[in-house]
Amino acid sequence: MSILGFSCTVLITWEGMLIISTQSLLNGGPAGVIWGFIIVWVGTLSTFAVLSELASMAPTAGGQYHWVAMLAPDSSRHFLSYIAGWMTFAGWQATTASAAYLTGTLLQGVIIMIKSDYVPQPWQAMLFFWAVLAFAVFINTAASKTLSYFEGVVLILHVLGFFGILIPLVCLAPHGNTSFFTTFVNTGGWPTQGLSFMVGLPTAVFSLIGADSAVHMAEEIKDASTTVPRAIMISIVLNGVLGFAMMLAYLFCLGELEAVLESQATLGYPFLFVFQSGTRSIAGAAVMGLVIVALGICSTVGILASSSRMLWSFARDHGVPLWKTFIKLASRTSIPIYTIAFTTAVSLLLSLIILGSSVAFNNIVNLSVVGLYSSYLLCCGLLLWRRLQPRCILPYDPHITMVGPKSLHWGPWHIPGVVGIINNVFACVYLFVFWFWAFWPPATPVVAENMNFSILTFGFMVLFAVIWYLLQGRKEYKGPIVEVEL
Repeated sequence: MSILGFSCTVLITWEGMLIISTQSLLNGGPAGVIWGFIIVWVGTLSTFAVLSELASMAPTAGGQYHWVAMLAPDSSRHFLSYIAGWMTFAGWQATTASAAYLTGTLLQGVIIMIKSDYVPQPWQAMLFFWAVLAFAVFINTAASKTLSYFEGVVLILHVLGFFGILIPLVCLAPHGNTSFFTTFVNTGGWPTQGLSFMVGLPTAVFSLIGADSAVHMAEEIKDASTTVPRAIMISIVLNGVLGFAMMLAYLFCLGELEAVLESQATLGYPFLFVFQSGTRSIAGAAVMGLVIVALGICSTVGILASSSRMLWSFARDHGVPLWKTFIKLASRTSIPIYTIAFTTAVSLLLSLIILGSSVAFNNIVNLSVVGLYSSYLLCCGLLLWRRLQPRCILPYDPHITMVGPKSLHWGPWHIPGVVGIINNVFACVYLFVFWFWAFWPPATPVVAENMNFSILTFGFMVLFAVIWYLLQGRKEYKGPIVEVEL
């Protein structure tokens, strides 16, 4: 229950889709939102079916970089594993900062709705960011023993909150018709509607990203080889169903699209305008908005936990500078206190970007998608290469308790035969397509204000990882522990 709650509340898909759907409305329109979500949901299910196979084979907090080391050719095993580790590390660090940022600025949007004369300031958004992060740090440190119970309770609130938003919206707001299934919009100035749709498509990814959070908690879970894959798949199915239902309700109650998009300039998040116009009550809309804020804060707790565990695992294998410090655990609680502190410090430093430009910070949000999808693609590609080789991966044997590069065995959770190969191919294609479009700017002509600098931040991260590997990493990093107990 607790790990399922943990995985579900890290995703918070129905809440996330409301928060980030604006870009899909601008590039794609209502049809782009609903069809884009369906495509992302199917692709995410396929991707994590593959990653669940790997999690069942080797349930380890390292996740992607450990699996790459297990699957890659001998000649490039250490290097590819090292790069995968840095991609995952950067993706999770960016996700932590993004979650706190989106939740903090949403709270600011609710305040704007309640108090019309309030003039939001960037430094206030930064303080809200810090407050969200402070709560996440408190639960992960001082109240760490309550984390499993906390996530179980949050799962219940996640479901109850869904109905708490859906029912008032459906019952009180005026209803449109099914034309939103075919209403495409191109406000980005792209030459064709198809190009506009593809530019807006990756937006939905953020609402379903991070399902591997359960993987990075694997070493704290009993029977992880079956529990983790089950939690991942159930969380994606459950969140996908809730997200799809919420998007249907939201788009049916959207009202005048032009007015909704214009509200972004004042409220920051157009769905707050839909809540307000639908319920005809500022107080009611504010309560609905605060429900999403509360669940966003809870999601940040889980994201911080996953980010710190992933970094701790990578440090344990000497993959990052200062690894001797990062591997230390708190004597009383055995939590990775130094990696929690580092992740918090990174988020605090990134929050300073808000003072200069919120557009610039949006590139940090994009980095979370690009970084994690890069690591997923590398894992899925290597597993496909391995499974196409005859007898390369042996059948599951309950008596086998160790797996490694020279003794690959399927775990108890596995998609056998041709179906598994087809799913693996589809996952690779999906990941590459979305990775490619995640680098595109939201509108033309492209200027500094709307430029997507994800290619710059991602490129800098990879370049730094390669340079550090050549200077120091290859001397210290010899790959993860090549055998793990199931």
